[in-house]
Amino acid sequence: RALLCSLFLFHQVTGSLDDCACDVETIDNFNNRNLFTKLQKLLSSDYFRFYKVNLNNPCPFWTDSGHCGLRDCAVKPCTANEVPEGLKSNSHKHSLETSKHTEECEMAEKLGAVNGSLSDETRQALLEWNRHDDEADRFCMHDDEDSPHAQYVDLLLNPERYTGYKGPEAWQIWNSIYEENCFKPYTVQRPLNPLVSSSRKGFYRWLEGLCVEKRAFYRLVSGLHASINVHLSARYLLADSWFERKWGHNVTEFQLRFDEELTKGEGPKRLRNLYFLYLIELRALAKVLPFFERPSFNLYTGQPEQDRENKELLLGLLHMAKSFPLHFDETTLFAGDKKEAAKLKDDFKLTFKNISRIMDCVGCFKCRLWGKLQTQGLGTALKILFSEKQIETLPQSSSSKPSFQLNRQEIVSLFNAFGRILIVFTIILELQSGF
Repeated sequence: RALLCSLFLFHQVTGSLDDCACDVETIDNFNNRNLFTKLQKLLSSDYFRFYKVNLNNPCPFWTDSGHCGLRDCAVKPCTANEVPEGLKSNSHKHSLETSKHTEECEMAEKLGAVNGSLSDETRQALLEWNRHDDEADRFCMHDDEDSPHAQYVDLLLNPERYTGYKGPEAWQIWNSIYEENCFKPYTVQRPLNPLVSSSRKGFYRWLEGLCVEKRAFYRLVSGLHASINVHLSARYLLADSWFERKWGHNVTEFQLRFDEELTKGEGPKRLRNLYFLYLIELRALAKVLPFFERPSFNLYTGQPEQDRENKELLLGLLHMAKSFPLHFDETTLFAGDKKEAAKLKDDFKLTFKNISRIMDCVGCFKCRLWGKLQTQGLGTALKILFSEKQIETLPQSSSSKPSFQLNRQEIVSLFNAFGRILIVFTIILELQSGF
């Protein structure tokens, strides 16, 4: 009966999506037919499975009440010999030419030599690859890669799933995000907020009255929240004893979060926002294709044959993403008065940066890991969408100063975050096949 209810729930999420020229059915067909298998193969490769993260940042907004003591909250970092040398030596290397020059510099430093052999042009290229891109272009705080406390984590060995982290501390995270970082006035109360007794009356009148940019922002946050909740419900600890630990679908938990009746109409809206998030990240993958197509770009791990195969796989996936027939039109965002649009865009970035910082307040390390990764992935997608001109004018050679850059952290988070959404759609099929 529970599976029947879940199946009925998904049948309620159909038709066209707000603020888009797309519909749910087109997304389902495209995703299940084209993308999922290729992306999963890519994400299992060395370049994409190792993510460098600092899980020890203090919460910048309130005093921590302590970290989760549950054993499933723990994250197992990689040992030194588990990470490919190519990633450890210089995790931002993308260019074959830059990698070669950087290796020469590293060798010279090891020998104690003064390296005077590099041209000014090459030195400039190295500086460009070594520095982060302009802070103004970012939608997330980037402090993990260079932190002495950052460690590599194998994402395949630390899967996103239910850890037992819940209650007021977990809800404080989402309330801080929704109440303080989604352009919502304090006088409007969010429905089903467990920390505030409220009614849903009037909430969507307020949301529908927002400009398209702020409405899109709210829907992206809601979609991210929905994705996380689907994963927690689908990878739930069903049995825990000294002889067995069993993970699987908890349909009851899923219904509590998404069933239309149990959530007073909220559940289907949350799932529709998940589709909206998918469209935004899919559009970013299509737009960033020229960055990865450059001959100088390489998914560098120090394993040339594997790096070449992975680049071919990645380009095939991006061309497939570009072929999607009903892409989100990002030109509808920030398209009004130039001064007002620029101010709104800055507010958009600042607010999303705040959300990325809130991830350091998550008490469960595994939840913090996946929260930081998915937030950075969405932030990278937004950065891509609003850097169209810079991407179109990218130089083909690594010796020229690029006007647009992605470091390895951004690349890994972008594709893994998108992979989280694709897995959600696969979970839907699993629930349906269970029936």
